[in-house]
Amino acid sequence: MGGNKPLNEAMRTILGVVVGATFTQALLFTLLGFWPTLLMIPVMDGVISVIGVPYFHRVWGYDFATSYYATMPGGSQDMLVFGEEAGGNVRAMSLIHATRVLVIVVALPFLLQSVWQADLSTPPGAPVVSIPPDQLLMMVLCALFGWQIAKRIGLFGASILGSLIAAAALALVGVLHHRPPVEAICAAQFFIGMSVGAKYAGISLTEIRRDLTAGLGFCVILIILTVIFAEVIYAAGLAPPMETLLAFAPGGQAELTVLALIVGADMAFVIAHHVLRIIIVIPGAPIFAMLFKT
Repeated sequence: MGGNKPLNEAMRTILGVVVGATFTQALLFTLLGFWPTLLMIPVMDGVISVIGVPYFHRVWGYDFATSYYATMPGGSQDMLVFGEEAGGNVRAMSLIHATRVLVIVVALPFLLQSVWQADLSTPPGAPVVSIPPDQLLMMVLCALFGWQIAKRIGLFGASILGSLIAAAALALVGVLHHRPPVEAICAAQFFIGMSVGAKYAGISLTEIRRDLTAGLGFCVILIILTVIFAEVIYAAGLAPPMETLLAFAPGGQAELTVLALIVGADMAFVIAHHVLRIIIVIPGAPIFAMLFKT
């Protein structure tokens, strides 16, 4: 079994349009109120790196490049590229990142249901027949053109962020009034989930004993850190607990966007924190890796 990159990226554009369509003018002003919790994102990323790198390097014996780029919870594909250039073990990093995303995305729904009784059966959108054709066309154009333009200029996470920016622009000027239909969102869930599972193709018993076990142990560390930060933020009265958990959980941006959409969380709050994490981790990863090593 193997992934299909163009198809997976096309599915991610749907999530970009979903988030972008929620950015109305009124919502834009509320983003300014997120700054106290946004400042916690670099703090959490720093704590993750300080704990994660020694965990992989000293406990499991990975080289420094593999340890660092397997630790950082940014875009997994970008971390694999940086890690390969630094001489890291690409296969090990890929399995560790896939395990991180899989475990967190599987664990969070159980946590949301048990603690907040979140309804995970709520349809994430309206049926396609209820949305005007001109709105559907605009969404398709936002997805395709936003993705390709962002890709051409080298924007990280082009498939999601490009379509997000395009849809947000139309929503802010009052042209786009709907989110993608439930059928498109369900298709995105299906194919993105398949792409995560396909990363385990060809895994050997040796990799299961080392890479998968190391990745599972790291997931426990990440979940504990996420709960600690969420509790501190909630106790300080800075944000609701469910939104905080979804915003700070270091899973995949696409997967957590879908989960936030289904449970009816504040999409702007959740996506703003994940975008900031990507902005910090991806451009800064090679620089911080050199500083960390010295």
